[in-house]
Amino acid sequence: MHLSTYIGLQHAASRTLADAFRQVADGHAAEPDVYFLGRTLARMSDAHVDRLAPLAERYGEDREDEPERLHADGLSRTRSGGVGLLRDLQDLYTLASFLDITWTVLGQAAQGTRDRELLDVVNSCKVNTQRQLSWLNTRIKQAAPQALIASAAST
Repeated sequence: MHLSTYIGLQHAASRTLADAFRQVADGHAAEPDVYFLGRTLARMSDAHVDRLAPLAERYGEDREDEPERLHADGLSRTRSGGVGLLRDLQDLYTLASFLDITWTVLGQAAQGTRDRELLDVVNSCKVNTQRQLSWLNTRIKQAAPQALIASAAST
């Protein structure tokens, strides 16, 4: 049974996403929406970590068998300027997408094992992750024209 691999993966990735949201919020504090919503979305991921903790205790968090390609890396640093913000938001989107599909995998396992507690955690956390993705998608759409066109037009 590899459920412990995916619970460990989701637990670690949720921590990583929370830290990454805080890092981008702090790195782009001049953008009030990025700062305040980034902090809010980080707390949302912190709650996922807390919700996963009892499941990690019950199933374990097996990382020995976890393929290297499954690791969710955080941001090494934030970038500056409009293009930097756009790239940082894309990195967050990639990480949140990774979490979203991992919730799907865990949801399938919860159904297969008929684990009601796991299914409840997956369903509520997946909704939150989709909210994070929705905000990121909207913010990327807002940032892209300004970063890619407006700055080029002014030079």
